[in-house]
Amino acid sequence: MTIAEPVITLQHVALSFGKRVILRDANMAIQQGEFVVVLGPNGAGKSTLFKMLLGLIQPTAGEIRVLGRVPRSGNKEIGYAPQHRTVEGDLALRARDLVGFGLDGNRWGFGLPSRKRDAIIDQALEEVDALRYANAPVGHLSGGEQQRLLIAQALLTNPRILLLDEPLASLDIARQQDIVTLVDNVCRSRGVTVLLVAHDVNPLLPVLDRIVYIANGQSLIGTPGEVITSENLSKLYKAPVEVVHALDRIFVVGAEV
Repeated sequence: MTIAEPVITLQHVALSFGKRVILRDANMAIQQGEFVVVLGPNGAGKSTLFKMLLGLIQPTAGEIRVLGRVPRSGNKEIGYAPQHRTVEGDLALRARDLVGFGLDGNRWGFGLPSRKRDAIIDQALEEVDALRYANAPVGHLSGGEQQRLLIAQALLTNPRILLLDEPLASLDIARQQDIVTLVDNVCRSRGVTVLLVAHDVNPLLPVLDRIVYIANGQSLIGTPGEVITSENLSKLYKAPVEVVHALDRIFVVGAEV
């Protein structure tokens, strides 16, 4: 039986900015179709990891391979939804126009209208259940609805890897669950590899495959049971951390999570 090559590999990767160490000897291999959640405290390097995978930052040491190649900017096989800030209500830009930036992002102004372009945008909107407000002003939409648009935008180039930076931030519990279900459906139906940055693992426990935990320049990868333990997190944080399992949730006491 042939074992498929991982779509993302890090081998002895280190990254520093001056005296500040972001990653030290990071190693991981992520397979096609995996749903991986990236956890860690603020400033640990979760978004910076994405920038390295996107080819925007080069590691200080070690080797990164994305789809068998050195990361490069503008790779259409990677869909990326950055950290989202809710758009103000007076913005008149339509939802479908925002999604269309995923096709037109390398051009000035709007892309030329065409049936093919509209069909691609409509398909992405339908996949995230946002077609019903395709012509609504973005500023009139809720945070959850705007987040769906960013995911649709990231799907336009039919990527093999989807990087989502804190898509659950600032959403209430119900909207978080909607986005988790949406991303899981995309991951499984398309066979897309998903890396999703989050601060709370609990909404994602029913759907994730593995976790990458980053803290104090160190990283671990594995299942929640393998990674989120009192012993492992105490080593990562270099301080006593207690992990408690209760009510089908994981509670971490003594660390910023």
